[in-house]
Amino acid sequence: MSWNMKGFLVAACSCDWGCPCSFNARPTNGFCEGAYVWNVSQGTYDGVPLDGLTFCWFASFPGPLHEGNGTAQVLIDAGATKAQRDAILELAKGKRGGPFEIFAAVTGRQLDPIFAPFDVALDGLRNRINAAPHLQMEISPIENPVTGAHEQLRLQKPTGFTSTWADLGKSVKFHIAAPELKYDHSGKYAEFSEFAYVEPAYAQPKGA
Repeated sequence: MSWNMKGFLVAACSCDWGCPCSFNARPTNGFCEGAYVWNVSQGTYDGVPLDGLTFCWFASFPGPLHEGNGTAQVLIDAGATKAQRDAILELAKGKRGGPFEIFAAVTGRQLDPIFAPFDVALDGLRNRINAAPHLQMEISPIENPVTGAHEQLRLQKPTGFTSTWADLGKSVKFHIAAPELKYDHSGKYAEFSEFAYVEPAYAQPKGA
């Protein structure tokens, strides 16, 4: 059996716009706190359909992510079936590849998963994701400070492990309120991309 999934990926973190971590530099404030949200349009895990499922991985790291020692948690849509929940939790263990293998490798403490209903409205860099009371994420394009016009910024990174391109934006709201992880980095970095992972050799679609 194998797994695959594709869909949309939204992320936000504690760094300034552009996020130096994308260029293998140290995070803006020395530490890293952020979240990735996967909205699966199509996918299966060992025969379990994942179509329409939304889940989030969020974490706090004392330094750059690659240095490890992070505390992480998985948030899964409360509407997921038991089989779907089990599939995401197995992926989060990092033993079936994908970006989850890297996240698991740098996580020092994995908290128990939590579940909440997701409210998702996606439109590129203009989107809103809520999973009350644990997650609020709303992102938008970066504005030119002189003209107020929306900037069009895209990072092409064929070696990226979550996606090979990302449209760069900012968070209007980014708030995590889990029992053991709490932070608010509204007004910082955010991104939107598409993803496609296939076990064992996962790959992401190239940007236009």
